[in-house]
Amino acid sequence: MNFLTKYKLILASKSPRRKELLENARIPFDIQLIEVEESYPPGMNIYEVPKHIARLKAAPFTALAENEILLTADTMVLLGKEILGKPKDKEDAFHVLKKLSGAVHTVITGVHLKSSTKEHSFDQHTEVVFYPLSDDEIHYYIEEFKPFDKAGSYGIQDWIGLCKVNGLRGSYTNVMGLPMERLYHELIEFVK
Repeated sequence: MNFLTKYKLILASKSPRRKELLENARIPFDIQLIEVEESYPPGMNIYEVPKHIARLKAAPFTALAENEILLTADTMVLLGKEILGKPKDKEDAFHVLKKLSGAVHTVITGVHLKSSTKEHSFDQHTEVVFYPLSDDEIHYYIEEFKPFDKAGSYGIQDWIGLCKVNGLRGSYTNVMGLPMERLYHELIEFVK
């Protein structure tokens, strides 16, 4: 069953995890990329940042065909009011994971859908609880899994998620970078 039979979904993301999630859900899509500067105005409500950046990523796509739906997303890891982005290097990744050790943090993904006639944004929040991480475990994780392309310096789908996440409240796929459960229903509404 493919509810998108009349539409062509375009994923504007180079994230291998977003690609994998859509493939696993058997939702057909093409990938198109236009690079944008991912920034937000000073003073913006921190919880609005992922939706804002998802909309920024969609803005350059101005000539969508009638049957095309563009999908953009941005995932942010938030510890208190601090945004933990992609690490610059091993040392930065170590410091980020040290902060997350034994703590509760929030993962927010902003999603933007755009067609030739309308646009719609939403976001999903998931709370993630880490067990304490020893320095040796952090060094092992960084060396073996090289989490340099991941917000918060970790991937929920690899060793850290399998062995060091104590629990989560909300969508697991959201922590991977695309809240599929919500996206599926949002797409159904969007194409009505």
